[in-house]
Amino acid sequence: MRSEYDFSKAVRNPYPRHAKKQVTLRLNEDVIAYFKGMAEESGVPYQNLINSYLLDCKESGKKLEMVWKA
Repeated sequence: MRSEYDFSKAVRNPYPRHAKKQVTLRLNEDVIAYFKGMAEESGVPYQNLINSYLLDCKESGKKLEMVWKA
């Protein structure tokens, strides 16, 4: 490893708005198993599948309807 690096010709990331943010989610084991199964079938990492599904929900305006029973 060098003691110094020259960053004088470095270029900023042209796609910063496309960067993903790491978060922690608590998901049920069966949900994870479902997406991991889909990942094995499709060859797409399960995190990408979950992200794609959530993005589709956002873009199509899907709303979760929940009825709480007493």
